Amino acid sequence: MFRGKKYTDSAKQIDRNNLYDPAEAMALVVKTATAKFDETVELHVKLGVDSRHADQQVRGAIVLPHGTGKTQRVLVFAKGAKADEARAAGADFVGEMDMVEKIQKENWFDFDVVVATPDMMGVVGRLGKVLGPKGLMPSPKAGTVTMDVTKAINEIKAGKVEYRLDKTNIIHCPIGKVSFGTEKLAENFNAIMGAIIKAKPSAAKGTYIKSCTVVSTMGPGVKVNGAKL
Repeated sequence: MFRGKKYTDSAKQIDRNNLYDPAEAMALVVKTATAKFDETVELHVKLGVDSRHADQQVRGAIVLPHGTGKTQRVLVFAKGAKADEARAAGADFVGEMDMVEKIQKENWFDFDVVVATPDMMGVVGRLGKVLGPKGLMPSPKAGTVTMDVTKAINEIKAGKVEYRLDKTNIIHCPIGKVSFGTEKLAENFNAIMGAIIKAKPSAAKGTYIKSCTVVSTMGPGVKVNGAKL
């Protein structure tokens, strides 16, 4: 795979065989991010679980101490007073069947998070095949199926992120922007890792944190010492 000179120069500053302490890893990510835009910093954690088993699922959500640096666009499925409440709380889009049809007919996806009141899940369920693969399906575990739409919207706007396993037992999660600097990124990293460790299924055996890497949008990956967490 061809890599540009900037990437190659950045990669030379990282020892691929070394496992860095979290603060050290964040400092390296910031230092090796050379793009002209404010790069997103992502965390990739491989867990020693098997996502095919229901008792080994790892999923949840947490409000990061310093947010993600991105303003999330929120779509809320609600009706009546709850729809009015969602609008007042700052939801970007609110609706019922009209939103379902817009997504189905227009292939519309100008939103980042979906919230629904429990009574709307029958309607939202029709979108399972399109929202599911994109990781947008609301769920009680992530706090996105709730009657308290105000709280859900406020948390999302404040920097709430959802973490969940993919088919290869890896969690991918944004933890901020390069402009946050080392300290804020480290605090966000510690918060999300703390939540993932706390969510360890009792059925999980052996090493739980198999590997842990942080990476900026255009930069090389930096391996973090999972044993130190």
